[in-house]
Amino acid sequence: MPVEPASYFAALLTLLEQTEVGPKGLSGTIIYLLSIILPFVSHSTLRAKFATMMAVLSQSLDLESADVALLRSIICCLEAVLVAQDAGSWGQLIAQGTFKSLLALATDSKPKIRKRAQQAVSRLMSTPPPPAVVHPAAGIMAQFVLESLSNAKVDLQVALQTLQMVKQADMLWPESAFGRLCEALMQLPKLNTPFVTALSFQALETVFSRAAESLDEDQFRDILISIIDLKPNTNDPLASEAWLKIVQKGYSAFAVISSESCFQSLPDLIDLVFPDIELGKLSTREVAAQCIWAMIRDCIPEDKLESAGSARIIKTLTSGLSYRFRESWTLIFLLVAAMFQRLGKCAHPSMDALMTEISHMRMEPEFELKSEADAVLGAAARAIGPEAFLSVLPLNLNADQHKDQVGRAWLLPLMKSHIRNAPLGYFVQTMVPLADSLAARSQQFVSQSRDIEAKVFDALNQQVWALFGGFCNVPSDVSESFTAEFAERLATEMFESTTVRPAICNGVQTLLKAVHALAREPSASGPLTQEQALAAEKHLAQFAPQYLSQLFNIFAQSPGSGRGYVMDTINAFLAVITPAEINATFVKVCNMLNGALKTHTPPSAAELTNSYLEANPPPAAYTMMDLATSMAAYLDAERAQMLLHAAFVLAKQSDDASLQKKGYKAICRLAEQPADSPARQLIGSAMTTQLIPMLIESAETVGPSSRRDRLALIALLSHNLTDEQLHFIPAMLSEAILGTKDVNERARGSAFDALLAMGQRMAQGGVIDMAAATGVTEAGDDMSMQQQQQASIEEFFKMTAAGLAAQTPHMISATIAAISRVLFEFQDKVSTEFTLEIMQTVLMFVAHKNREISKASLGFVKVITVVLPKEVLLQHLEEIVESILRWSHEYKNQMGLKCRHILDRLVRRLGLDAVAEATPKGHEKLITNMRKRQQRAKRGKEGSAGANDDSDDDDEERHVGAMAKATAAAGGKKSFGNAYEDVLYGSESEFDDSDDENDNVNGKSNAKGGAKGKAKAKQGSKSDSGHAAGARGAWIKEDADGPLDFLDRSAFTHFATADPTTVKTHRTPAAPKMKNGKLLFEDPEEEARKAKATAIAAASSTTANAEGEEAGEDYYLQSLTSKDGYYRAANQKIKFHKRKPGDEDDDVEMASEDEAAAPQKTPAPKRTKSNEGFAYGREFRAKKAQGDVKRGNLDPFAYVPLNPKSMKKGSLIIKGNSKKGKRTRNMK
Repeated sequence: MPVEPASYFAALLTLLEQTEVGPKGLSGTIIYLLSIILPFVSHSTLRAKFATMMAVLSQSLDLESADVALLRSIICCLEAVLVAQDAGSWGQLIAQGTFKSLLALATDSKPKIRKRAQQAVSRLMSTPPPPAVVHPAAGIMAQFVLESLSNAKVDLQVALQTLQMVKQADMLWPESAFGRLCEALMQLPKLNTPFVTALSFQALETVFSRAAESLDEDQFRDILISIIDLKPNTNDPLASEAWLKIVQKGYSAFAVISSESCFQSLPDLIDLVFPDIELGKLSTREVAAQCIWAMIRDCIPEDKLESAGSARIIKTLTSGLSYRFRESWTLIFLLVAAMFQRLGKCAHPSMDALMTEISHMRMEPEFELKSEADAVLGAAARAIGPEAFLSVLPLNLNADQHKDQVGRAWLLPLMKSHIRNAPLGYFVQTMVPLADSLAARSQQFVSQSRDIEAKVFDALNQQVWALFGGFCNVPSDVSESFTAEFAERLATEMFESTTVRPAICNGVQTLLKAVHALAREPSASGPLTQEQALAAEKHLAQFAPQYLSQLFNIFAQSPGSGRGYVMDTINAFLAVITPAEINATFVKVCNMLNGALKTHTPPSAAELTNSYLEANPPPAAYTMMDLATSMAAYLDAERAQMLLHAAFVLAKQSDDASLQKKGYKAICRLAEQPADSPARQLIGSAMTTQLIPMLIESAETVGPSSRRDRLALIALLSHNLTDEQLHFIPAMLSEAILGTKDVNERARGSAFDALLAMGQRMAQGGVIDMAAATGVTEAGDDMSMQQQQQASIEEFFKMTAAGLAAQTPHMISATIAAISRVLFEFQDKVSTEFTLEIMQTVLMFVAHKNREISKASLGFVKVITVVLPKEVLLQHLEEIVESILRWSHEYKNQMGLKCRHILDRLVRRLGLDAVAEATPKGHEKLITNMRKRQQRAKRGKEGSAGANDDSDDDDEERHVGAMAKATAAAGGKKSFGNAYEDVLYGSESEFDDSDDENDNVNGKSNAKGGAKGKAKAKQGSKSDSGHAAGARGAWIKEDADGPLDFLDRSAFTHFATADPTTVKTHRTPAAPKMKNGKLLFEDPEEEARKAKATAIAAASSTTANAEGEEAGEDYYLQSLTSKDGYYRAANQKIKFHKRKPGDEDDDVEMASEDEAAAPQKTPAPKRTKSNEGFAYGREFRAKKAQGDVKRGNLDPFAYVPLNPKSMKKGSLIIKGNSKKGKRTRNMK
């Protein structure tokens, strides 16, 4: 029997009572174990043993010599015990005293103890005992907090710790103490300590999150007024952001209590906060914008949308479009969009001027925030509707527009995705005539051979029709506006114009689906009620016959790759008409299908090319079969039988693979209907006599394109097999196994689904007639008894494992993949012994010479490392490791990487020592490398500030990239979204993928990286310490009126944690110089070298003068620049310079003071034999770019001197540009 947590608790408590309490006894260990067990003990047991637990724990709690670990364990125990107490237990003195002890520990000087105690207090206060809403100990905590905050001037450290505890506590405070608590928190900013101010605001934010349940309207208003008066300086981001958050929380809660009173002061508050968006730091601007956004959303009631207060807010937002807010225009646009969203229809005409101003900004050529402006205008179009929107911002697309009218064609694509619940009548009356005029203009330009203008107006016509989908998104006037005349116009436009056909089909489809959904929802909310939606659906259904016939013709005439949206529209109309009409239409389609099949011939190779298929419609038989399949869900029994018969005929034939695929798809559509539908009942009755025999007989004639639908059908049928039909599983099992290796990804997914469906049905039990599966029907009684197999999941594994005896590697690898998938899915339904038998069988194939088989076997080993329990895995670890190490040094097809991933997974489950012990001799290097990578990864996770931080981060980045490549290369498979795919193809390794072969190189690079890391760490520590020192200080910003009055209540608002006089300077590039009428751009690299040389020279001279000695020779500089200087090469050998006075010092980055002051001119080389190897044009060479640079000398027109003696017939000799001193190129 398993041991319950109560048993552990009783044993440990008894042992603790018998153990002498002391710092060196066993009491600390017992209390630690109790802290682990207590959260799992029932609350009734803890309430019964409450007094005993407190008596024992109090002895350890009073010990002055108790260490941190013991106190943390005691806090855990106290938390678990106090959480279990009911309201009556909290009335006892022992519970109250224990809670006071926790509060004292929450302000302890030791950080670990304080943090754990604050977490315990927060959890206790957030979970009051039912049915209480306010915790019984909330009064004790409030009294403790008030006492600590009242002594803030005496003991500031305790006040800070108390504020941190209040900040974490998500609780309801007692109503009697709430006002005093808020008053105490608001008194703390008067201490003029920036950190205390920010922390007090954060604590107030937490308190206000539940304030609506504790205060009345007057108390809340007074507290908010006091908080608003405490607005800190904008230049203090810490305090400003905390103040903005508390104002946001406070006003959102105040709007719940009294929306009228909240809205009265809202415009003034927004005017107070709005300058922070202009003047604050970046983070402060974002918090201020978030605060105003929340107040616009929560604090404007419905009856005040058109009030004077809303107009003031709009005026304030309009001022944000001025140039002084340019850096914050992104945030201003967000607030304007929020205002449009809140006001809705009431935004017109109050925000028309604001909308016009934004459109003018949007039309400026150099305006950078076009996407943000589009978002605002889109929100305006959605809020006020397209009619009001276009009345403010007309499109001006007509030919008779005045010159001062600006065209706004760019509004058409913007409005497409922002039209919702707009009246359809506006589109019929305004937009359709506009589209007609644009189409007429396009035709006029075509007749005038002005193709560009014709295309422009044709594109505008398409954009106008693209708005039709937005107007069809639940309009309120469907019955009134969707008239017969408009329906006929849509049908005509849809049939004649191929360019606007997708927009019309999508719009009609959206309208039908929206109305149909609202008609089926009793509690529909929107512009249409359920009764109105039913009337609109009935109104649209009367146009269905006309549209279906039109859509059938369009579907038959459209190419196969571009008619999917037409089929979707057909399905939308089928959902709103009666079943009788659908059955009548189906009979017509079936008659046309029979006629098409009689004259159908399989397409030739030329007709199967992509170019032909994109330009021509499919054969009539394909089209009619697709239309018949689309009606499968609505057919009665007689028509479903007609469709099933046609599907059988098409599935059996092998001449046309496309028709065969459509036959299987039709059967799938019938089989996936609900169980009570006529189609599903027909499939059930035809299973034994027709469907299963057909699938077995046609297994050899299945085309490659039909496998996915056939496997999907097998998966559907396997779920509902009866005991008499279980022979279908062994008959189709081999096909499902082979399907796991199909080239089509969807076919592979269907094959895995079929395997899982078969396994689930086999797990339900039954008897399998193996004779029916093999086709042997005549046998004796003894033989028939042998052919009967009991269905079980283990029997299914045995059937699947029979594929391991195949003759082809393809079948063997497919069988291993199938076993892996099924084992992962049904690991809980098979015994461990059976799993070990499967493992031992498959492990024999890991060392197979065929890579396809061994690759699949390694995938099985990955699954085994997850499926087997740790104890069993340890017993067979040596066998597993030996089998996979066969491929550890094979890098083709990522075999070695797969082995490493498996070993890493074993290390994570069992530990590195266990894997190292099971690894055979000769692979010690691999284990050493794994140990190093594990330690490196561990250091990276710890994130300690040490010398190897930078190198560890680089290793982790390299590891992530290598793992991504390895995962992509491990078969190139996409995840099906299940756990098995994550196990098989996911990222397995947590360590770096560097190999030991590169240890020497890595050692050098790591050493350099470590040195750099130390330097960076040292520099970072200095900067951090400087920042901390600066954070402890405070700056006073005085006004021009006079010195700061420290007795003033608002004096703290002039304090800031950041230096207000600090101004960030941005380095601007130097302007180009003029010389001889030309612009000369300075070389940044050359300027840096000159500055560096000047600094070095100045430092050298300063040092020499300070020492009072004569300036001696700079031997280091001389060794770099002089002719006899030397340097060390990469192999640490000394190399001497062989420079000439005219050579350019490319390798030296320092120069003398005189050289730095005056630019050097490189003398032109003399054309003598001594400089025959000189590279002409070297003085014009650029240091970084690929090209020439004029450095104050002659123009770099040519480098090669034209010497007549060098020219020969048929060849060109260029001297000095190669290692040999010449290069010859034949001239033809």
